[in-house]
Amino acid sequence: MYTTATAILEALLEQEVEYAFVNLGSDHPAFVEAVAEARALGRPVPRMVTCPNEMVALSIAHGYAQVSGRAQAVIVHVECGTQSLAGAVHNAAKARIPVMILAGSSPVTQQGEMTGSRNEFIQWIQDVHDQRGLVRGYMRYDNEVRTGANVKQLVHRAMQFARTDPKGPVYLMVGREVLEAESEPCAIDMDRWRPVDPMPLGLPAARFLAEALARARRPLVVTSYLGRNPAAVRHLERLCALLGVGLLESVPSYVNFPHNHPMYLGNQWNNAHQNPALAEADVVLVIESDVPWIPTKSRPSDTAQIYHVDIDPLKEQMPLWYIEPHRSFRADGELALAEILDAAQSLDLDAGLVTERADHYARMGRARRQQLAQAEEDTGVLTVARLMAELRHHLDEQSLVLNEGITNYPSIFDHVAPSRPGTMFASGGGSLGWNGGAAIGAKLARPDATVVAVTGDGSYMFTAPSSVHWISRRYGAPFLQIVLNNDGWNAPRHSALAIHPTGYASQATDLDLSFAPAPDYGGIAAAAGGAATLVIDRNGDLERVLAQAFTILRCERRSVVVEARLG
Repeated sequence: MYTTATAILEALLEQEVEYAFVNLGSDHPAFVEAVAEARALGRPVPRMVTCPNEMVALSIAHGYAQVSGRAQAVIVHVECGTQSLAGAVHNAAKARIPVMILAGSSPVTQQGEMTGSRNEFIQWIQDVHDQRGLVRGYMRYDNEVRTGANVKQLVHRAMQFARTDPKGPVYLMVGREVLEAESEPCAIDMDRWRPVDPMPLGLPAARFLAEALARARRPLVVTSYLGRNPAAVRHLERLCALLGVGLLESVPSYVNFPHNHPMYLGNQWNNAHQNPALAEADVVLVIESDVPWIPTKSRPSDTAQIYHVDIDPLKEQMPLWYIEPHRSFRADGELALAEILDAAQSLDLDAGLVTERADHYARMGRARRQQLAQAEEDTGVLTVARLMAELRHHLDEQSLVLNEGITNYPSIFDHVAPSRPGTMFASGGGSLGWNGGAAIGAKLARPDATVVAVTGDGSYMFTAPSSVHWISRRYGAPFLQIVLNNDGWNAPRHSALAIHPTGYASQATDLDLSFAPAPDYGGIAAAAGGAATLVIDRNGDLERVLAQAFTILRCERRSVVVEARLG
């Protein structure tokens, strides 16, 4: 029988959804039957990936979308599964990740009036007043499917929201009786359900910004997530080279600029000091950034001219946000930079000024790289800088790195030093535990890639590693996971001492943040997914252990967990 569930699966295929990351329950018999029927009759359906943990399921979809640019589906069980998506919903929303979330709901009949009527005690307990409200604040779109007659149109409307900037997750809930109901097949013309075209900047604005950058003494571009589109990075490289403009990343979640480019000035996070390039800039172009600076620590001068280009310039989901730009523009980063570059090429540039600017920023870049090289020198202590420098030597053009190092975010970016867009990622959100599932998603999106996840010990615990490594083995998605063991959560310690530098916490020996005695991080992955487990506990082990880890990963095609016990 052709049911609403059948129609939903067809709609996902029409959206070119390849995977559904699923945690099925008593609300999903129609999906189970529709998938089994399709397989028996040789009809295509999205590949079902069983996920024992819902947050991991959504994190897999998150990583898949970051690497491929394509939205996938997550299917969860009523309000319980919806709540178990937990922090992954936050991450997907804040990072603008397109994903379709489908949740069942408890049956709405109890006397057998319809196919799918209640027949288990749990269906009374799992019936809540506002299931969609649990996630509404994070969704680009949410709705309830009430009939199969227009379910395809609802799926496609939801995916238009998910795939149109600012992208993000969407949520549909559907009751068991509706999923089971017989439905009429519906032909869809997908040309009529495309996402909205990206918005250009426009010639007047492009020329205005090109002229502002060209006449400035110290022009600076600040970005955070421009690199989600590698084509935009190439435009930015050409613009910075043409005009001698410096580039600063702030809280980057992608490779927004090659680290070996002369105009690259580094990345800033929660740095406690004023960034010198930001301080001296007289024109600052902020493009696709949520947190271009932290005003209490580092900010442009009061006399700097600030211009802002973004797909979401008002940051509509952020209650408190402002950078007080002199002008702000809503536009797609790639289109805007192409327009600014084109306008700049038509200007009568001051060659001497461009050369002076370029030389100035090149000197700053060389000094920065020299400092990083010094930090990588062997001092006998196992540091993140030394570890990442050694990791860098094992990466090739097919490698992808996922960074959830939290307090070590900057060091990982600095010393891996990626030079190509689309090769390094952070979650883009603030809920920990993204990296394990995201690594599986990255591997599924790019089976030819060598995937490496670098995580703090706290973030590793948040990933639900038993589920992650079981899924990794079950679906043939091996990756290398490096756990930076610094004995607990450093982020809360840094936060407390930043506010109370001489308070009681600064003198305390126990702040309730330690993981001592440490769990067997690799042992968890080995038990759940057959992962190889290695330990680095001194500097001299680095080259040998990482070489062994990559050999196992690439030759045996199984996951490896390397615990790095930092000095």
